[in-house]
Amino acid sequence: MPDAFDAPRSPAPYDALLLLSFGGPEGPEDVVPFLENVTRGRGIPRERLKEVGQHYFLFGGVSPINDQNRALLRALRTDFADHGLDLPVYWGNRNWAPYLTDTLRELVADGHRRVLTLVTSAYASYSGCRQYRENLADALAALDAEGLPVPRVDKLRHYFNHPGFVEPMVDGVLAALADLPAAVRAGAHLAFTTHSIPDAAADTSGPVEDHGDGGAYVAQHLEAAGLIADAVRERTGRDHPWQLVYQSRSGAPHVPWLEPDICDHLEEAQAAGAPAVVMVPIGFVSDHMEVKYDLDTEATAKAAELGLPVRRSATVGADPRFAAAVRALVRERAATESGRTVERCALGALGPSHDLCPVGCCPARTPKPTVAGADGSTYGAAPGADAAPGADDKESTR
Repeated sequence: MPDAFDAPRSPAPYDALLLLSFGGPEGPEDVVPFLENVTRGRGIPRERLKEVGQHYFLFGGVSPINDQNRALLRALRTDFADHGLDLPVYWGNRNWAPYLTDTLRELVADGHRRVLTLVTSAYASYSGCRQYRENLADALAALDAEGLPVPRVDKLRHYFNHPGFVEPMVDGVLAALADLPAAVRAGAHLAFTTHSIPDAAADTSGPVEDHGDGGAYVAQHLEAAGLIADAVRERTGRDHPWQLVYQSRSGAPHVPWLEPDICDHLEEAQAAGAPAVVMVPIGFVSDHMEVKYDLDTEATAKAAELGLPVRRSATVGADPRFAAAVRALVRERAATESGRTVERCALGALGPSHDLCPVGCCPARTPKPTVAGADGSTYGAAPGADAAPGADDKESTR
């Protein structure tokens, strides 16, 4: 990505970047303990967790998410070093090793006190943003209880419409289209997929002024999908019909969740005469289990049953353009925190997202301490917003 996207070069006042992700099992023996971490407090029996974990066992009990994060960690460190950004990068997970609290212990032992966080979720929602902020608050409170220094932790803004996130996905769609049989390529439909969440959680996603009718969660996904579809049209000269669809529902049947489901959409597309479909997982930064199983296994099997040619385009993963985008976002936030004026790079109509999550943004079912928002202090302050229904954790709660 051109350096034109960069803010001034210094990362000050920040002295470390934390890559914060969901985590996943790395062997059969990890699956149930991992799911116990994900679902802690919900009273789900161990036998049910064994059932839920079956799709992990199809892949040897290993989620690809940790290897994806290792690759991203290497890409970030390489990009930062190559472009003179002197900022160490650490990695911690919410639900599996390396655990977030252990990583923060390492950070403070290394002398870091002002930490900027990159979460592996590009969009506003409870499970995609606020829950990460709650986990950070819990981890910082644990450090304080142990008598350790407690760093200040901030969070990078949502990056769903940053060129370094959008452009790799455009190339992924073009590659997937090129891989389709020539006879069906020109008329292929695009199905932009993301994690379904409860309607109530979607409606209260983003700042209060964005609540309702899917809130920021749906609006941001539609923006990203439209940007990609427009770029594909410009580069191919063809207008591929597209729709935002959902996957990986994990909640009770009586609770309304965002629809249509990807498998239902494939049935509808085939019945409407679509010659082929490219599934575009815009809601996922990397190829973790909900991509490998829900799309590559379940949805692909449904398409085969329908006789419908499908391809799945690549996620952003550790693409160098995404690493460059993170570098640009770090410099942008550092400049802002230092009182310098900086151009904030974003595509589309929604513009750049907020740096500081406002009061009432993506409220939880039950108010919990947060960081990196106007409704919490450096750590441990109870949020000021009223609670509202939220989504369960994403990966692995099906």
